[in-house]
Amino acid sequence: MGQIIRQVTIRGRVQGVGYRAWLAMTAQANGLEGWVRNRRDGSVEALLGGDQTVVADMIAACHRGPSAARVDAVVVEEAGAALLAQRAAGERFSILSTL
Repeated sequence: MGQIIRQVTIRGRVQGVGYRAWLAMTAQANGLEGWVRNRRDGSVEALLGGDQTVVADMIAACHRGPSAARVDAVVVEEAGAALLAQRAAGERFSILSTL
C-alpha cells in the first residue's frame, strides 16, 4: 500500500482523559510517524503518516479513543510532509505543546 499523511481533529471530551498519550502510544505501536497536541478550543489535533491501511485503522480507532474519552467528531484532511517537521528532533512521533 502507499504512504499517506492525514491531519486529524478530534472533538468531544478528549482533553484531561489521556487522549494524547493514548494516541501517541497507539500510533507508535503501529509504526506511524507524526505528532499530537491539544488545542485551546478543547479538541485534539494529530498528524498521522504511514501506510494507507495503518493510517485508516488509526483514524477508526480515534473515533473510540481511550476509555475515559467521549468522541463527538473526527475530522480528517489530507496533509503534506512539511507538517512532519513540527515533530521534536529525532522523534518518530511527538506530543507537542498546546496550540
